[in-house]
Parts: sequence; structure tokens; C-alpha cells
Amino acid sequence: MDVVHERAAGMDISKRDAKLAVRVPGKRPGTFTTSVTTWGATVPQILDLVEFLHAQQVTTVVMEATGDYWKPFYFLMEDTLPVMLVNARQARNIPGRKTDVSDAAWLAQLAAHGLLRASFVPPEPVRQLRDLTRARAVATRDRTRQVQRLEKFLESTGIKLSSVASALTGASARAMLDALVAGERDPQTLAQLSKGVLRNKIPQLVDALQGRFTEHHAFLVGEYLIQIDTQTGMIDRLTARVEDAMVPFRAARDVLITIPGVSVAVADVIIAETGADMTVFDTPGRLASWAGVCPGQNESAGRVKSTTTRPGNKYLKAALGTAALSVSRTKGTYLAARYRRIAARRGPLKAVVAIEHTTLVAVWHMLRNGEAYTDPGAAFYNQTDPDRTKNKAIRQLRNLGYDVTITPTAA
Repeated sequence: MDVVHERAAGMDISKRDAKLAVRVPGKRPGTFTTSVTTWGATVPQILDLVEFLHAQQVTTVVMEATGDYWKPFYFLMEDTLPVMLVNARQARNIPGRKTDVSDAAWLAQLAAHGLLRASFVPPEPVRQLRDLTRARAVATRDRTRQVQRLEKFLESTGIKLSSVASALTGASARAMLDALVAGERDPQTLAQLSKGVLRNKIPQLVDALQGRFTEHHAFLVGEYLIQIDTQTGMIDRLTARVEDAMVPFRAARDVLITIPGVSVAVADVIIAETGADMTVFDTPGRLASWAGVCPGQNESAGRVKSTTTRPGNKYLKAALGTAALSVSRTKGTYLAARYRRIAARRGPLKAVVAIEHTTLVAVWHMLRNGEAYTDPGAAFYNQTDPDRTKNKAIRQLRNLGYDVTITPTAA
């Protein structure tokens, strides 16, 4: 096998240290020697490691994407060394011979022969945007959990506010909960705090607000509300920060939100996770595979064993799933028609994954070509194969007991 890099280095990184294997030419022509050393994971020790690698004149440095431990090493090396981050699945060692030392030596050997493909590591501005959108996603999830805990706790008091109000975080529900915490117990008085269309449900609110709400319950409900307010404030501050970091990517976001189901928040995540630079991904299929929204391939002897989607970028998949579920509840668009078409045959879960894939393919083409989304329309499939649509309609009518005669209209 041809040697691409005569001087290659492989790193197996843990929380406290890193095993470094340097593969260099031996004394005899055509031979190579590998030496393994251990380096600490603090910044001064990493800087010493960088100097050592420069002295070794390596032409490639490979490290596995293990948790977050690779980040300090990669970020301190990326400007001065030919460093490559690789997927651990692609660089898996021989079973039964796994140690940190053997992993580092195996990475160095694979790197020397050019058998590894670099993982996508975005530039610094995109990494900062990614940190913000991920933190916002976590804060949003934490707030949702607090609201769910509050709703479950209210069940123990007999207060059924969530069965009448659409959300406990709405203005009306929040005013009633604050009044309960402050000591108000009269259902009629509490119901009068409702606003807008919820005032049409005052009789139902009066019934829902009758329970055994004590000072003990008031204390805990107040604590839950404090937690919800804290998370809400954090989300608002993160959103403002995201807007500042999004300035260079505003044009890309304006293009993405033309896709049905893609909100501003979803577009933020797509840009933060992909970097909005589609030259990194050779084809839309490569992007879909990286994101984990395409069927897996596991076939042997003519038998398809599994088509489960591969693990991908969980933040991007979650955002695409939100967009797909939003599309599934709409009508009049190509994506909605595609969802219903697939859901009828394969089920709603596979239909959601299909819409995620379709959306991401559209994102690739739009960002690559700098063009807005053009919807093929809800009648796309009918127009593509009108005979199939006609035969299906005739078959359905005949199944209902009708004798159908088709007469084409005049052109």
C-alpha cells in the first residue's frame, strides 16, 4: 500500500492526557518506526506538544473525535499544524487489541497511508454561533421540563388549569398562578384574571381552579415559576447574542426561512451546525449522511439487514424534525403532500425522516446556488403522473359502489 505521509502522527486523547504516536522513516529504506509518548492536556503542555510535532516535521496529525476532549488540542494546533479530526467509527482498531497506545499507533498508520477522511470542524465564527444555539436549545429543553414538573405538581393539588388554558406559561395562566402563590384562593377571583379569548371559558376556569391549594403547594409552585423565569431570561439573552453572531449569515437565513416549516430558530441551527458553506459537502447526499437523516446501508448476500439511520448531528436532526412536524400539520405545499404520501405507506416516523432529508437536500442546493426556495406545489405528484391519480380516484369510487365513466373535458 502506498505511503502518502512518511512522517505522520496519531493521537488518542483522554481527559487528563494524550498518547502520541509518531511514525517516521526507519534507518533502512522502506521501513518505519513508531514511538509513543504521553502528553498532558493542559494548555502549556499542549503548546510543548505543538513544538515537539514541529520538530518531528510531521506532515499530518490525526486525532479521534472523543467527547469534547479533542477541542483544546485541535484549536491550539489548527493554525500551525496539518491537523485532522476523524470519526472514531472510521478509525476503529482491531477488536481485542485496544489500548490507548495501540489506538495512537493505529491512527498514525492509517494517517500515513491516507486512509482517513477529515471530519467537519467549522471556523471560529461558526463555532461561536454553534455554542450559542446549542446553549439555547438546552435552556429551552430545561424550561420545558420545569413546565412539565409544574403541571404534574398541580395535579396533586386538584388544580386543573392546564386542562382549560392552552399553556401554563401564557399570560392568563401565569397571572392565576402568581395569585395562587400570593395567597388568593377564591376560584371566581382567580378566573377573572383571564385575558383575551380565555375569558370565554370563565365557567370552566372556576371549576378547574377549585382544589386544595395550601401554603406548601404555594411555596413549591413559586419555586417552579422562579426556575421557569430564570430559563426564560437565559433564552432571551442567548437569542439576542445569536442575533449579533448571525450578522454575517443574515442573507443565508433569509433564504432558508422561505422553506415551509423552517422558522428563524430552525434556520439559526442549520447555519450554526453546517456553517452555511456547502462547498464543505461535495453532494447533498454527503450532507444528509453527515446529519444522519438518510437510510443506513447494511446488505450482505442480497439481504438487507437494517436501514436504520446512522448517528448524526443531534442538534441539526432535532431542528429538522421540528420543521418536518410543522410541515406535517399544514396543507397546500409540496412537503406536506410528500409527508402524507409517505406516511400512508410507510408510517409517520419514516415520513418525518424523509421530510428531514428532502429539506436538507433543498438547503444544500439553496446555499450552494444562493437562491430562494421554489415550492413545486401540493399538486406536484398529481401533475407528474396524472394517469396514476386518475386510476386511483376511479378505483376508490368503484370500491364505494359507483359505476364510473370518464369523459375528458374539451381542451
